Amino acid sequence: MDYNSYGNAQYTTTTSYGAQGGAGGGGFMGGSQSGSQQSPAGRGTYGKDTLRPVTIRQVLNAYQPHPDAEFKLDDVEITQVTFVGQIRNISTQTTNITYKMDDGTGIIEVKQWIDSDATTSLSNPSDASKAKLETDGWARVWGRLKSFSNKRHVGAHVIRPVTDKNEINYHLLEATYVHLYFTRGPPEQFSSDSNPNAAQPGPNQYGQTDPYSANTNNQGTNKLLPQMSVAARRVYEVLRTSPQNTEGLHTQNIAATLGMGMADVMKAGDELLSFGLMYTTVDDSTWAVMDGL
Repeated sequence: MDYNSYGNAQYTTTTSYGAQGGAGGGGFMGGSQSGSQQSPAGRGTYGKDTLRPVTIRQVLNAYQPHPDAEFKLDDVEITQVTFVGQIRNISTQTTNITYKMDDGTGIIEVKQWIDSDATTSLSNPSDASKAKLETDGWARVWGRLKSFSNKRHVGAHVIRPVTDKNEINYHLLEATYVHLYFTRGPPEQFSSDSNPNAAQPGPNQYGQTDPYSANTNNQGTNKLLPQMSVAARRVYEVLRTSPQNTEGLHTQNIAATLGMGMADVMKAGDELLSFGLMYTTVDDSTWAVMDGL
């Protein structure tokens, strides 16, 4: 079964996960976020939606910088999410169906609005052979994280039963991989081929090579970087690797490159300044990294 792996793709691009669109496929329509449920912030992200594999615990831990903003996870905006879970309860109402989902890391409600036009097609005898959603069964959800009266739920574009149990383990591994990508950087930075001077990874408790055991985030040197936020690390990498003149990079260029807000860039800059990893040049908004790091 092809679960449509990320591969080497950047995780800020739209991913279909095998979706064919519509209620009958395994994904969602590109314009499914439009309408009255869309927040003011959501209107600005039309056409820029991401699809991120998550666990329910990650969904519950996501935060909003302000009420109209998109939710953030690992300091990165999330719009569409996908996860797998076991259905603990199904509540059917006139306008929607509410599923209580549990994936072992947390429990959350998933609401799917009933499309009156689609219900007629469900009565087609050819659909009788398809797997149905039922209590205690596993399902995959594609949807958008929402909050109402300080209670979170996922508004599902599509929810379908999991017929291959390997998909459960696959999804948990993929969610872990993406989390590590954003919190520790892409795996290529730990490769000895691309970084001959990097500290070499050592074996883990199982005698296997662990690429994260080297504990280094600074390519081209054995110097360990201090513990810092994901945003600060991303700003540092841009300052270190982007083509620039002797004056360094302006904060607006950094924000545009990373797709971050100016407030987040300035906060990350303050953090890097406190560690002595960068300095200001022609003005307070133009930065460069310290030589020799």
